[in-house]
Amino acid sequence: MSCCQLAGWSAPAPIARALDTNQTDASRTIPLLVAEYSTALYRVAFSVTRNAAEAEDAVQETFLRVLKHQDRLGEIRDYRVWLVRIVWNIVLDRKRRAKTRPENEDLSDHARVLPSGDPGADESVISMQERGRIMALIDRLPRREREALLLSAVEELTTAEIASVLGTTESSIRSRIFRARRELSVLLKQEGIAR
Repeated sequence: MSCCQLAGWSAPAPIARALDTNQTDASRTIPLLVAEYSTALYRVAFSVTRNAAEAEDAVQETFLRVLKHQDRLGEIRDYRVWLVRIVWNIVLDRKRRAKTRPENEDLSDHARVLPSGDPGADESVISMQERGRIMALIDRLPRREREALLLSAVEELTTAEIASVLGTTESSIRSRIFRARRELSVLLKQEGIAR
């Protein structure tokens, strides 16, 4: 069930056009934000939590915070970056509080984020296992490099957007992504995953 369904919101089709008009009417803007960005926010949250329920909770909490601060919606220049920053901080705060990561991962969580192409069951299992191995290698990267890589690869944010989310400079983000890719490449070769 999507965040839109859980919250009982439905959005009209021309989402991007309505958001571009800089509406300040929260009753119309918030449902549009949910419809436009809930999937992207889920991917960001899931990339950190690796747990579907926790990722969904983080997305819902993001939109609860938006509701709480709806009077500021007219001041926001880039909704996407603003929302990613909120969900990113929520999942990191939760992760810091938990200080532990679940040892066993649910394969259905991985299935939710894999692209649909109707591969055979054996291909799906191999793909999920390989993805799990790659994500485990990403977890071995230093925190700053890992964060920059996840925002770049998972959410496809620009270096400027990542710098805004993480509160640093674009050159720092470019360096972190470069180092993360280089280190991940070495790890992939060591694990025999690199093609």
